[in-house]
Amino acid sequence: MKKILLFWVFALLGGNVFAQQNAPQNKINLKDMSFIGKVDERYQSFNIEMCEVIGGDFWIPYNLVDSVRKHSDRKGIDALKWKIEPINLYEKKLRNLAAGLGPTYVRVSGTWANAIFFQNNDGPKLSSPPKGFKNILTRQQWKGVVDFCKAVDGKLVTSFPISEGMRDESGKWQPTQVKSIIDYTNSVGGDIHAAEFFNEPSHAIHGDAPKGYNGEIFAKEFALFKDFASTYAPKMRIIGPGSSTEGGIIPAGLDFPIDELLSHTPKPSFEVFTYHYYGNISKRCLGGQKVENALSPDWLKRTEKGLEFYQNARDKYMPNTPIWLTETAETACGGNPWAATYIDSFRYLDQMGRLAKKGVQVVMHNTLARSEYGLLDHDTHNPRPNYWAAHLWNKLMGNQVYEAGNSETGVYTYAHNLKNKSKGKTVMILNTNKTATSASIPADAKQYLLTADELVTKKVSLNGKVLKLTANDELPEIEGKTVKKGIVELPAYSIMFLTFSK
Repeated sequence: MKKILLFWVFALLGGNVFAQQNAPQNKINLKDMSFIGKVDERYQSFNIEMCEVIGGDFWIPYNLVDSVRKHSDRKGIDALKWKIEPINLYEKKLRNLAAGLGPTYVRVSGTWANAIFFQNNDGPKLSSPPKGFKNILTRQQWKGVVDFCKAVDGKLVTSFPISEGMRDESGKWQPTQVKSIIDYTNSVGGDIHAAEFFNEPSHAIHGDAPKGYNGEIFAKEFALFKDFASTYAPKMRIIGPGSSTEGGIIPAGLDFPIDELLSHTPKPSFEVFTYHYYGNISKRCLGGQKVENALSPDWLKRTEKGLEFYQNARDKYMPNTPIWLTETAETACGGNPWAATYIDSFRYLDQMGRLAKKGVQVVMHNTLARSEYGLLDHDTHNPRPNYWAAHLWNKLMGNQVYEAGNSETGVYTYAHNLKNKSKGKTVMILNTNKTATSASIPADAKQYLLTADELVTKKVSLNGKVLKLTANDELPEIEGKTVKKGIVELPAYSIMFLTFSK
């Protein structure tokens, strides 16, 4: 009898040890989630490059790089670009998909905006821009932007020209072009919600600023711009500076460091402090980021390094100003080939989760529908995996941010309130490991599980069913699967959203 009792004691103890060793390391405790703060209701937003709006040189798709360059006499970085046609912002499919991310901010900017001439009449498009400008934006094209924003519940964010044509004969900056763009926008029922002075002053010399441009000139001209805007368009938020590549992230042709831009008198100040972030240069431009590192902890947390640099600059020059990331993607120069595949959805969603916890109010992805880093295919406008990731974020993740607790190595967990509900939370779990794991949940939930047959693929499944548009190019119904309180399985390389109604 004693032997039998000892056997059962040993078995029970051994069983408990085994259970403890195999208990889920990822435990969701809704009651212990401390409130961190709020993000903008349009936290997840996107860019449409000015180059897309007017047509112009943009990154050659990887599958065409060799054939295009073979018949081109272009050199250097220009050899990596080709002429694209203006995007049709009235296309029903494009609008349907953009609306699936709303409400949002739509930023129309980029380097091409720095030398744009707005042709403020309804005559034929000029054969060439006036002296001091490089590109022409027509009324019809800008109305397309305004109408698009209305259709997709987007608030327009933009920037203005800075090229030589913005000055009078004495060299003084003039607001004529800014006034024309604002006037026309208002005349067609639009509104510029926010504007940067111009795109990426950190790269002003490479971005069509006049010869001899420097931080002192920036400070003086920005003051003129701000004084004009404050009286002529008082509701338009002045944001900036929109600098990029600093903090040891990318050593890519920086013209003016942030201190050079913000330390001169009169000292620039903004309603929102903005910056741009790319973790590396793409393969297209001989960058070093490799696909085998796309899920590494160092790569995923790199976005915090970029934020830290610009947060420190914000704190130094204008403490407590809200901070927006107004341009970001997998890598600069159009993204790597794998930016269009499932593997980048982990970076996309992890960046959204990390920056929300760090106090960033808005994240604007570059771009909606151009090059490899676009959310949509640039030819067909079919959704890429990052679009489906973005759509699920938009549908499920509210603007209240919570501390989700610790997870095992390679698993990243984020928690927000349940979107558009007075109660409830959404927990997002990213399993970047090559092995499956599990999580313990305290209540019944709805599960939205993204998986794919391989990492570098454009096909992604939701709860086992491949996501695709309907026959009418509309979004499918997104339905969760009920899972019971207890243990939920997290497959290898999976993304799971869990919604709790209480």
